[in-house]
Amino acid sequence: MVFYYSIFKILLRRELTMINEWNVLRTIACLSIVFLHSTTMIGSPDVAYFDLFRALLCFATPTFVVLSEIILANRYPDKLPNGFWAKRFKWIYLPFLSFAIIDALVARDFYPNLIISQKIIENAVFGLFGGYFVLIIFQFYFLHYLVVRFNINMKLLFPVSVVIMFAHLYLLNTNIPFVVEYKRYLIMPFTAWFAYFTTAFIIGKNYKKVASFLLKYRWFTIIPVVVSLALVFFFYNEGNIAVNSRRLDLFPFVISASLFILAWGQKLPNIRFVNMISNCSFGIYLVHWQVLKYLGPIVSELFPSKSLNILTLFAITLIISITIIKLISLLPKGSYIVGNINRRRKKVVSVQTAEAA
Repeated sequence: MVFYYSIFKILLRRELTMINEWNVLRTIACLSIVFLHSTTMIGSPDVAYFDLFRALLCFATPTFVVLSEIILANRYPDKLPNGFWAKRFKWIYLPFLSFAIIDALVARDFYPNLIISQKIIENAVFGLFGGYFVLIIFQFYFLHYLVVRFNINMKLLFPVSVVIMFAHLYLLNTNIPFVVEYKRYLIMPFTAWFAYFTTAFIIGKNYKKVASFLLKYRWFTIIPVVVSLALVFFFYNEGNIAVNSRRLDLFPFVISASLFILAWGQKLPNIRFVNMISNCSFGIYLVHWQVLKYLGPIVSELFPSKSLNILTLFAITLIISITIIKLISLLPKGSYIVGNINRRRKKVVSVQTAEAA
């Protein structure tokens, strides 16, 4: 532990990025997903409504996806730049593909009878591992291209997207045999995330106005968060105890919580820890599941308290994941494995955007 703590302090001192609300939102989403999966590995402690808390943590992946489109719409509201697809292929898709293979190798270590070639194909084509969100992001890229290419009116597309997404999610939560059998594939089409895209596009394209409005009325952003929390609480008590990001009632919470963080994040100072997590967030998303698979069984036996085991697993996983990412990034073409974490950031004011992870 002392060794990892020393490395963590060294890495922390090396972060030179400038804080803003993008980093805050990305960091909170990243930490939430690592904590959520730590609870998955350890199990739920005997705490009232802990599984409700886990369900709320599922806001992390949709938020990460939403933020990527907010930044994209803000930076490129009318046209994608030259080299856009090449950069995303190198620094987003290739890391996804790398970990599709790594995940298969790790799975083979736990399940010797696993057909590794089949697992690699399932991971790479259908996203059947922790990196599935990358395929959703790429679908958002293509949707963004269509919207700006054909100047599609959001006043029309937004309500259509809400209806389509809620219909898709409703079907995913039914017991129709076909849906039950192929659910892990059916969560991937953009239609299951469509309203997240249109909402993020509207926010991103008008971000300067949105950010100014959120900052001015930041105290009022608490209200939709409370209302959306109450909605999730109601459906949880009604029997919807699912812990996943495909809950119908999670959409209002994702958007309201994101706006709340974007509002209050503008008031925060430049925090190196936040910058570091934000900069490494893409790699952490890809790496942490593999670390958890090996550490989970060990840490789960350390203490009699599940809560303490969860916190320990969360902290150690975060430190090891960042260490792995930093070390791999030092290798030639390491950015093709863990993403481009060595890029230089420009200083920005809170209503401007930083490059997406």
